[in-house]
Amino acid sequence: MKNFLLILLLISFKTKAQQPLSLSDALNIALKNSLDIQLAKNNIEANTLLNNYGVAGGLPTVSATANDNEQVTTLNQKLSNGTNTNRNGVTANNLTAGVAANILLYNGMRVVSTKKRLEQLQQQSEQLLNAQIQNTIALVMTQYYDVVRQQGYLKTLDASIAAASQRLEIVKTQQMVGLANNADLFQSQLDLNALLQSKQAQQVIIDQAKTDFLTSLNLKPDSSVMINDTILVNKNVLLDSVLNKLAENPQIVAANQQISINQLIEKETAAQRYPSVRFNTGFNYNRSQSSAGFTLLNQTYGPTFGLNLSIPIYNGTALKRQQKVAEIDTKNAVIQKETLLRDNASTAVKTYQAYASALQQLETQKENYKLSQQLLDLVLKKFELRNATIVDVKNAQQTFENAGYLLINLSYAAKSAEIELQRLANQLSF
Repeated sequence: MKNFLLILLLISFKTKAQQPLSLSDALNIALKNSLDIQLAKNNIEANTLLNNYGVAGGLPTVSATANDNEQVTTLNQKLSNGTNTNRNGVTANNLTAGVAANILLYNGMRVVSTKKRLEQLQQQSEQLLNAQIQNTIALVMTQYYDVVRQQGYLKTLDASIAAASQRLEIVKTQQMVGLANNADLFQSQLDLNALLQSKQAQQVIIDQAKTDFLTSLNLKPDSSVMINDTILVNKNVLLDSVLNKLAENPQIVAANQQISINQLIEKETAAQRYPSVRFNTGFNYNRSQSSAGFTLLNQTYGPTFGLNLSIPIYNGTALKRQQKVAEIDTKNAVIQKETLLRDNASTAVKTYQAYASALQQLETQKENYKLSQQLLDLVLKKFELRNATIVDVKNAQQTFENAGYLLINLSYAAKSAEIELQRLANQLSF
C-alpha cells in the first residue's frame, strides 16, 4: 500500500522547477504582452497620425511637373510672302515645367468638421484602449482566481485522502487484533484509491486552467508556474456606486464619441452642397524650339495666380441623400449607446445579485466547513473506538468534501462578481 501511494505521488510531482507568480506580476505581464492591447495601441498611433489639418484638407498642396518632348518631322511650309520651306528630318524640342500650389479658402466649414472628427477618432481609440486594458485585467484576474479555486478543490481532496488513509490504518490495526474483516479492509482501500484517482483528475483540471491563464499572458502554454494565493473578497462594493459609474465605462464613452463622430460626418456631408473657393498660384516655364519653320524659338516663363470658385448646382440629389443617411447613422449611434448602457446596467444588477447572494452564503458556509471538519474528526475517533461504521466515516468524508467545494465555489463566485462590477464601473486596478 505504501508503495502504491509513493508511485501516485511521484506521478503527480512536477519535474520542472515551478516559478512563483503573483497576481500583480501576472497583470504586468499581460498588459505588456497582450496582443489585443498592442492592436489597440496601434490604432491610437494610426489615428494620431491621421489627426492632422493636412489630412483634413486644410493645408496647401504643392506639385511640380515637367515635360520634355523631342520630335523629328518632315516640314513642308508655304508662307504668304512667297517663302517656301520643304525639309526632311526637322528636329524640334518642346520643354514645359512648372510648380503649382493651391489652398482651400472656403468649403462650407468642411475642413473644420473633418479635423474635429479626426480628433474624436483619436480620443475614441484611446477609450477603446482603456476598455481593452480593463477587459484584459478582468480576464487575467478571473483566470488567476480560477486556478486558486481549482487548487482549493485539491486541498480538500488532500484532506479527505488523509482521512481515508487514517481510516485504512485503523482498519488494519483492528484486523490485526481480529476486530475487522477483509471486507472492511477492501472497502477502505477502494475508497482511498478512488480519492487518489480524483486527485489525479483534479490535477489535470488545474494544469488546463493554468494553460488558459498562460495563454492570456501570451506566454508559452507549457510554462511551469506556481500560484500560492487565497481568494479575498471585497465586501464593500455597492450597486448604486457601480450604476453611477457606468457612464465612465470606456465603452460607453467611446459610444458617446461615436455619436459626435457621426454628427460631424453630417456636417461634412452638408458642406459638400456649399460653394468652395481655392487660391491657386505657381510658376510656369515653356520653351519650344525648331530647326526649321516660321518660329525657330518660343520661350515663356513667369508666375501665375488666381481664384477658383466651384458651385455645386445639381448632382442627381446624391449629396442630399448622403446627408439623410448620415443623419440616420447618428440616430443609430444614439440607439447603440442607449442599448449598451441598458445592457451594462442589467449586467451590473444581475452581477450584484449574484455577488450579494454569494456573500450572504459565504459566512454560513465557512461555519459549515468548520463543522464538517469537526464532524469528520469525531467520526474517525468513534470509528477507531468501534462506535461508528465505515459508512458513517464515508458519509462524513462526503459531507466534508461537499462543504469544501461549496466554500471555494462561493468565494470564487463572489470574487468573479466583484471583478465584473469593478470592470463595468471602470475601477479595476492592481
